[in-house]
Amino acid sequence: MRKAARLFEIIQILRLARAPVTAARIAESLEVTQRSIYRDIAALQAMRVPIEGERGIGYILRPGFTLPPLMFSIEETEAIVLALALLERTGDGELKQAARRVGQKIAGAVPPPLRRTLDGTALHAWGSVAPAPEGIDLALVRRAIRDEQKLDIAYRDDPGRRTRRRIRPLALIYYSATATIVAWCELRAALRNFRADRVEASALAEDFFRGEGDDLRRQWVAGWTSGPAAAAD
Repeated sequence: MRKAARLFEIIQILRLARAPVTAARIAESLEVTQRSIYRDIAALQAMRVPIEGERGIGYILRPGFTLPPLMFSIEETEAIVLALALLERTGDGELKQAARRVGQKIAGAVPPPLRRTLDGTALHAWGSVAPAPEGIDLALVRRAIRDEQKLDIAYRDDPGRRTRRRIRPLALIYYSATATIVAWCELRAALRNFRADRVEASALAEDFFRGEGDDLRRQWVAGWTSGPAAAAD
């Protein structure tokens, strides 16, 4: 286990303990030597993490010391940081802004010395960035999915035919090139996939489909094994 990961784990062990924890118990839990734990405790104390105690007796966190209610390990935090970087590749502007805010919150929640570990990460997401679709705001689609509100769209299919549709949006699939809206199409009376970059105009309808979304999503998922879950339009 890398040192930065051990420091996270030691803080977690002491934060959750109701009595002093010996270096031997911590070492056994983390599968390292007691000498490593003594060095790590000293390093944390140098970082002004208020750990009290001594060898042979045990260690505690001083009362009043607080950490975020959910503390991630180094590996878990790296997974989140990489996932946030991957969100930067999508064409969803609102999700990109949300990803940046989450990154700032993570950076602000961890102790400064451990924050430097994250700042120096070698994990990066690379590749083409999907452009934001011009005819529809993906944030609008996500809200319509949550609220089970219908959408009116002007759509151009692959051969170039234009139609106007009222759809019940059920899911969003993010691909490297574009996003795809999975929806129940009232014109076709069937599940359909709509490429976001082929939507030429869109607006929320004043109609809702509340209580139907889960059943329609189950139909969509069931179609994965029985045949095309939703035909492309």
